[in-house]
Amino acid sequence: MRAMVLSECAPIETNPLKLTLIDRHEIKKSNEILIKIEACGVCHSQLHGIEGDWKNIGIPPTLPTVPGHEVVGKVVEIGNSVTKFKIGDRVGITPLLETCRECRYCKEGKEQLCESSIITGESLRGGYAEYITVSEDFATRVPDNMKPEYAAPLFCAGITAYKAVKAVEPQLNRKVGIFGIGGVGHMAIQFARLEGCDVIAFSRSKHHLDVAKRLGAVDVMTFSDNQIFLDKIKEKHGMLDAAIVFAPADIVTDVAIKSVKKGGLIVIATVGKNPTFFAFDEKTIRGTVIGSTKDMEQVIKICNEKNLEVITETYQLEEANQVLKKLKESKIQARAVLIP
Repeated sequence: MRAMVLSECAPIETNPLKLTLIDRHEIKKSNEILIKIEACGVCHSQLHGIEGDWKNIGIPPTLPTVPGHEVVGKVVEIGNSVTKFKIGDRVGITPLLETCRECRYCKEGKEQLCESSIITGESLRGGYAEYITVSEDFATRVPDNMKPEYAAPLFCAGITAYKAVKAVEPQLNRKVGIFGIGGVGHMAIQFARLEGCDVIAFSRSKHHLDVAKRLGAVDVMTFSDNQIFLDKIKEKHGMLDAAIVFAPADIVTDVAIKSVKKGGLIVIATVGKNPTFFAFDEKTIRGTVIGSTKDMEQVIKICNEKNLEVITETYQLEEANQVLKKLKESKIQARAVLIP
């Protein structure tokens, strides 16, 4: 099968992903399904992994690897003990490819915290390819009426946004600042609105702010890391009740914390260093990462019933390097999707 393979971490400008013919994956366990990939979303975290920014946290854990962790496709083969799916079903896979199913996190329905988890796109089983195998327990059914390019981003951007909004303890008229309006942030605006929150969107990009306004943010503001910016937030909104940070920059996290009132809540949904935190303000800082398989089912249900908007632009599989370069340069409106 064709796959975009990373053999060595390097700047995306050097085209480190190479179109390669590798062995097509085969079912090795009776509970696995083989999926012919129809679409794979391009996540910003994959860019960090490809360029080696996250080597200090073990990403990627092994090389060579095939990136890509928000995958949708059709089942073309099933193991002899599979009962959840049949050939021809459309399914999706999140970054959670496999867990131990035995630890306390797995038993509590928090399998995304399993310390033995296997992550999609951090081995040769990634979405920048034509086929992938997965246990039936870690695949989620996708309605036939959902186009693959719409559904694929839901399996990382969508579930990350959903989980972050739930973590911010949403309620009617709660003033929630969303820092970073890209593939994840534009989904978070919509999930927060469904919960009755008043969303204030922050970005350095006017284009992203225009998207946020169109999707229902009550206010949009150009991000800056100075006191004038914080004073303007206070003047317009009297400080935020809560904030969600999607932008992978430590300075954004620090500003987000300062923008929230005393006793408020900050949800960090990205990788970064320890933020500046003054204990006497009694603010709560909470981390979040993707979600469980049950969370994923809810995301599909909500998006199908409420017709949430997923802003995508599609490219061919072999264009992965160019797409990631555009993402690095903030030239992707929300989510790029690769089509094998």
